[in-house]
Amino acid sequence: MPTKIGLLSDVHATVEPLREAITLFKKSNVSRIICAGDIAGYGEELLETVKILQANNVLVVRGNHEEWYLENEGEDEVVRCYFDQLPVCEELTVENKTIYLVHAHPPDGIMGGMKLLDMTGQIIEDELDKWSESIKKIKSDVLIVGHTHQVFSVNINDTLVINPGSSKYNNSCAILELPEMIVNWYPLAGKRIESVWNWSSQFRNN
Repeated sequence: MPTKIGLLSDVHATVEPLREAITLFKKSNVSRIICAGDIAGYGEELLETVKILQANNVLVVRGNHEEWYLENEGEDEVVRCYFDQLPVCEELTVENKTIYLVHAHPPDGIMGGMKLLDMTGQIIEDELDKWSESIKKIKSDVLIVGHTHQVFSVNINDTLVINPGSSKYNNSCAILELPEMIVNWYPLAGKRIESVWNWSSQFRNN
C-alpha cells in the first residue's frame, strides 16, 4: 500500500475549502497533511483557519503573508504565536523519499516563486531551465512549493516539483502517493481547478 500525503497551499484565511480538503484527505487515509504557507491574507477567517490547521496537525511552512502579519504586529496573540514558530522550510523523509517544503522557492524563499506556467496553463520551458540549479542544490526527491497560485507537477533534474495551488483561488488540493511519486488532483468548492490564478488580471477585471 502506498503512503499518501495531503498537499495544500495558499489557504488565505478561508475556511470552507480548507475543511473540504481535510475531509477529503481523511477519507483517503493520508498519513499526514502538508501546507506550503500563506495561511493569512485576503480572507476574513484567520483565527479559525489556524485552529483547523493545529487541530489536524498540519505541517506548515511560513509564507510571505505570515511574515507580514508578524512584521505588522497582527493583533491576535494566538495567531502571532502560531506564525512565529513556523519554519521557513522543512525537510522530511517518507518511504525513503526526501520531501523539501518551502513557500516560494528553494532553499528558503518566501517571495518570488516558481511561475512554471503561462496564463493558458502551459509549461514555460525557460522557467524550467531557470530553476534547474537551485533545485539541484536541495538534493530532494520531491519539492513542494506554493505562492504563485499555479497548479503543477513537473520533473526538474530528477526532482518532482509540485505546487498544489491555492485552496481558495485555484480550488485545488492534491494527494502525493509514495514511493510511487504519483500525484492526484482534487477540485474544491464544487468548482473546476484553475491551473493559473493571476492577481493582476483578476484585480484589474474587478
